Amino acid sequence: MLALGGGSASRQATFGFAGARFGDYLVEKCRVGTALRIKKAQDPLRIIPVIDIKDGLVVRGIAGRRDEYRPVQSVLCDDASVGSVAGAFVEKLGLGEVYVADLDAIAGTEPAWSLYEQIAAAGLDLWVDAGLRDAADARRLAEFSSGGRAIAGVIAGLETLSDTAALASMLEAVGPERLVFSLDLKAGQPLADLPCWRNQSAEQIAAVAVEAGIQRMIVLDLHRVGTDSGVGTEPLCRQLRAKHPKLELTAGGGVRGTDDLRRLADAGCNAALVASALHDGRMTTETLERLASPER
Repeated sequence: MLALGGGSASRQATFGFAGARFGDYLVEKCRVGTALRIKKAQDPLRIIPVIDIKDGLVVRGIAGRRDEYRPVQSVLCDDASVGSVAGAFVEKLGLGEVYVADLDAIAGTEPAWSLYEQIAAAGLDLWVDAGLRDAADARRLAEFSSGGRAIAGVIAGLETLSDTAALASMLEAVGPERLVFSLDLKAGQPLADLPCWRNQSAEQIAAVAVEAGIQRMIVLDLHRVGTDSGVGTEPLCRQLRAKHPKLELTAGGGVRGTDDLRRLADAGCNAALVASALHDGRMTTETLERLASPER
């Protein structure tokens, strides 16, 4: 099942194809919230757009090579300002939540609090990766609030996580319902240079995180980001779903379109992170309407 974010009831109505068949999938309105879902089995795959922030602008990720990231060019908006992109996700696509990678904070600077406020003001619930290194960092993110909207997903990324003790302290500070562990990969291998993570497979690191108390996890292969090469982590996601059936599982990096989303849903994912396919116009409400037509 695929769920296209949130948004207002009027935005939801503009989709105009609830009830249409898409192969073995059925597009329907959510009973809770305002998303449209493409239904298979019982659980929804939520589509979560991505905002990568660098030097105050939204940039386009390319295979994790951050020195090559440039301001995004998008069919959704006229400029790369955070407010414009966030507003377009809500107004043009009806999405209700967003994954924010604060690349400057990940590199060690102060989180971009004012930009988070702009995103919240657009009507999006935030998941934020600001390069957490300790419980104090996690607590600061958890305490953020703008217009009554707090950060829904405080992300602890493997890339900047020092050890399992730090993860445990973050869990204690924030709680498992809000802390999200990001299993960061590069070309399928864990993106971690610190001693405690060396010589461990992605599956082993995931098991350590779950044993520490993690209930929400992202599988993100940075090597796939912005490359139009597909996600590639479906086998890993399938293994994680089998071993940890209660885990909330999100995957990202390389999503090209609905075929990739179907594969992630079949692998047991609860949500998918999407960026380039939205900005390039490969995933639009019109595309989904055509795919959902009875003739297909």
